[in-house]
Amino acid sequence: MRFLRIGITPPDFRPCEGESIVRLLDERADIMHLRKPGCTIREMEALIRSIPESYYYRLRVHSCFELCGKYGLRGVHLNSREHDVPAGVTNISRSCHHVAELDNPIPDGCRLEYQTLSPIYDSISKQGYSSNFKLEEIKDCLIGKEVIALGGVTIDKFVELSNAGFIGAAMLGCLEEYYRR
Repeated sequence: MRFLRIGITPPDFRPCEGESIVRLLDERADIMHLRKPGCTIREMEALIRSIPESYYYRLRVHSCFELCGKYGLRGVHLNSREHDVPAGVTNISRSCHHVAELDNPIPDGCRLEYQTLSPIYDSISKQGYSSNFKLEEIKDCLIGKEVIALGGVTIDKFVELSNAGFIGAAMLGCLEEYYRR
């Protein structure tokens, strides 16, 4: 299985963000998570529509879940704020911050594509958000699970994360350069 590379948008909206997302999908990420806490459905829809339709199957939303079906997006991401799956959505991912959460049941009728576990390293984008894990201690807990490393991830850590049993990595802070071009 190939190591999955996931990009996460910054929480604030950026100028020409659709273009930045396309560039990321073309050069660096397999999937993009559209994470805009507190945004309106109109704002999220405008962001989605700024991206060519041919990329929609690679987009996952953290809110405004009703847009998933409307635009044929990859799925939704569940977290502590957004944890109810709307009718018709079957492909989900979810956030975990403790190893024990990886074993929590998933909603009936849903397919759990992967779970993120964070923070694996000290965060780049969130000051004071420090790692809670030692890779050698959690390696056995990842066996047989589809887990994505999140928190302080940079491309140079992919091999180390793969060797620890992660199926991929999610990046936010190290992708900032794509929003400055």
